[in-house]
Amino acid sequence: MSKGLLVMSLKQLVNNKQAMDEFNQLIDELIATQHRTMEQAGSVQEVYSAQGSISTLRRLKLLREMVNG
Repeated sequence: MSKGLLVMSLKQLVNNKQAMDEFNQLIDELIATQHRTMEQAGSVQEVYSAQGSISTLRRLKLLREMVNG
């Protein structure tokens, strides 16, 4: 898929308020799950992994801004 088509497909998602609200709600739930994982982590590796996951999920919440420029 070319970059132009990908951006157009993403624009359909990010400009649909209901879809974006549901997407952000899912991201929030996944972040909460990673917070629980960090609380129960048995090693530093698990904490770092959860932190990386949270960082990535937070970037996904900025998808609308990234796509629409």
